[in-house]
Amino acid sequence: MIAEPTEKLNRRHTGRNVQRVRMYFGVKQEALAADLGISQQDVSKIEQQEEIDEGMLSQIAGVLGVSSEVIRDFDVERAIYNINNIRDNTFEQGSTSIAQQFNPLEKIIELYERLLQSEREKVELLKNR
Repeated sequence: MIAEPTEKLNRRHTGRNVQRVRMYFGVKQEALAADLGISQQDVSKIEQQEEIDEGMLSQIAGVLGVSSEVIRDFDVERAIYNINNIRDNTFEQGSTSIAQQFNPLEKIIELYERLLQSEREKVELLKNR
């Protein structure tokens, strides 16, 4: 009886992880839906599913530019720990350690360029019809 709630807590909710990764990259449901060729409502339903079939997960991962394992194994607590650890090592007074610098502006530019390229490809496909 006690093992069941604990087991349920330890299980990953893949749909919620899709939502978290999508939001991290600043991708709206509508944009993800357009890239997948489905409706925004379908993306919303996918994000509510605890399990997502491997084919769809691979497609979503491809659109977001990550592996399906990143989505499946995404752990908020671990991500927060890593962010705090980097921040603590970077800003600690007198620190001599070198922490990898994360520049969110570079990520935004990279994501924007990928989105722009995707839109250009869509325009070309529509022109060639």
